[in-house]
Amino acid sequence: MSLTSVYQRLLEIMKKRGAGFLMLIDPDKTAPEHLPSLIEKASQAGVDAFLVGGSLLLTPDFDRYIQTFKQYSQDKPVIIFPGGVHQISAHADAILFLSLISGRNADHLVGTQVQASPIIHSLKLEPISTAYLLIESGQVTSAEFMSGTRPLPRHKPEIAVAHALTAQYFGFKLIYLEGGSGAKFSVPPTLIKAISSTVEIPIIVGGGIRTPEEAAEKVEAGASFVVTGTILEAQNDSAFIREFASAIHQKEND
Repeated sequence: MSLTSVYQRLLEIMKKRGAGFLMLIDPDKTAPEHLPSLIEKASQAGVDAFLVGGSLLLTPDFDRYIQTFKQYSQDKPVIIFPGGVHQISAHADAILFLSLISGRNADHLVGTQVQASPIIHSLKLEPISTAYLLIESGQVTSAEFMSGTRPLPRHKPEIAVAHALTAQYFGFKLIYLEGGSGAKFSVPPTLIKAISSTVEIPIIVGGGIRTPEEAAEKVEAGASFVVTGTILEAQNDSAFIREFASAIHQKEND
């Protein structure tokens, strides 16, 4: 990695391509021996950066998993998407420093963050402060169940806007709108548009995005980054990943 911060690199990707394409890898669903071909395929097909993490993490030795991941990621940033304090590694390039501000569980607002901060500091890992907002997706997701919080209603954008503004006023660098892994419905474009037209910080949208057309819809509504994971791993097809990249990188398509 260069001396430029990962966060700055993300901003540069957003500026150059209109939006960034992030691929989420859950260590519980992708064995280490499958990483080389998956990462190479995704990198060549247009993925801009990788998120690594999961709600449970049954896979032992997260640190070694990240180390293996970095061996094959080349110049693509590897960013931890933590499900808890046990998902931290010095081998990553950065970590999304998440606060679940859509819920009212104090542990997920600030409790686990206090435990994680000294570890992140000692490892000299770049933290990217991120407001995490769970959005109702039609069924209970792992993130909702494990956090013990209710998601924001998908058809009441004014509630989501109020939370997003709070995130901006608190000084968060990113807002992550999450439908959840395996979501029945992805985050509605009307909700994304309401937030993007109000706040000035970049918006990440993930969960339940199954087609390139749906990904493009999120960007057109104001998403700065689109996250996919399960659908790409299931398809395991370079052409399919490339279609997502083309749909998300709308400036390059002009």
